[in-house]
Amino acid sequence: MKWNTLLINMALLACSIHASADDSINVQQNLPNVYEQHMQRMKNNWASLIPTHFLIQNAGNMGVFSVGLGWSYGKRHQWETDLLFGYIPKHDSSRGKLTSTIKGNYIPWSICMNPHGDWTTKGKWNFEPLTTSLYINTVYGHEFWKTQPGRYPDKYYEFMSTKFRLNIAIGQRLTLVIPKNKRRLHNRVSLFYEVGTCDLYVRSMFQTNIPLKDILGLSIGLKFYTQ
Repeated sequence: MKWNTLLINMALLACSIHASADDSINVQQNLPNVYEQHMQRMKNNWASLIPTHFLIQNAGNMGVFSVGLGWSYGKRHQWETDLLFGYIPKHDSSRGKLTSTIKGNYIPWSICMNPHGDWTTKGKWNFEPLTTSLYINTVYGHEFWKTQPGRYPDKYYEFMSTKFRLNIAIGQRLTLVIPKNKRRLHNRVSLFYEVGTCDLYVRSMFQTNIPLKDILGLSIGLKFYTQ
């Protein structure tokens, strides 16, 4: 009887050891190796290049209208980078002109306007009371220069050019978060406005005493978010 009990215990011990070994092998097999980790990092890096939103904007020292795409990031998507291409009609010049702009935005706060409503079917409204933007844009054409031409007095346009403009703006946004059952191409849409100016206007204000209101411009636009 004692020998039977000893044999049974030894058999159970051998089974448990074999099962533990199998479990440890399976766990190690499930762990990603160096190659898989590298490929996953590459996939994540390429995925981060996919735009998170598209936009259209009127004015803003970028032309009568501009269209572009952008990326939002941060824990609350409070940072954005936009790339826009715009058009300036010819007016008194011989032809129209194209522009391009790289723009950085920061949205510090977002306030939900209907936190207790049934927004799962009607949508949720968010209000961003302050947005700040810093951007640089350029106009394509031989009429615009990077360095001062010889026809101007020496150092008249020092540190400035007509080819590139540095702009700053502040504004506000109203965002509709689309209910999940009604989403097609976008999950939210933002209507925004901005009031801004550029370095050339600021310089003119200090040189010729132009009123502040004369160097400010209003722009409006729409953003369509996919993420």
